[in-house]
Amino acid sequence: MINRFFALLLLGVLSPVFALVAFFIFLEDGFPVFFTQKRVGENYTFFNIYKFRSMKKNTPNVATHLLENPEQYVLKTGRILRKLSLDELPNLINIIIGEMVFVGPRPALFNQDDLMELRIKVGVEKLKPGITGWAQINGRDEISLKEKVKFEKEYLERKSTWFDIKIMALTFTSVLKSDGVKH
Repeated sequence: MINRFFALLLLGVLSPVFALVAFFIFLEDGFPVFFTQKRVGENYTFFNIYKFRSMKKNTPNVATHLLENPEQYVLKTGRILRKLSLDELPNLINIIIGEMVFVGPRPALFNQDDLMELRIKVGVEKLKPGITGWAQINGRDEISLKEKVKFEKEYLERKSTWFDIKIMALTFTSVLKSDGVKH
């Protein structure tokens, strides 16, 4: 409930940023400004994640690292959005709906069976996915799936309000430094 309250509050406070980002995406590549993608949520259920579109229309719907020459698809606006993690702001909608929380494992792509298999082995699939998590501040896109799940398991074992606050603070610092951001 507290996640939903703060997400709603942030959505209101950040609405001018939402409008500005949407405007720049529209100027560069038209509508739609949002991107939705099927992701794996709590207890291996599926939901559509909301993000600002950082790639050109008609980009294949796969993880960026699986694209051949992914740079050709990234919008100029998208580079900035990704560097500052602003493309994730619409995840607040997912929190308001109840599909995500602020801190938890990042939601896997619908076809990331290898990641989900590892998560199921350690019980991480029971957690609601988050905008940020312990794995994100410990390597983000630069660590292997096994390392990612190791951090997610550690989060599951240490989960507490204070640990969440620590992760949020470290996330803010990490975003400012653009740690672990690819493309």
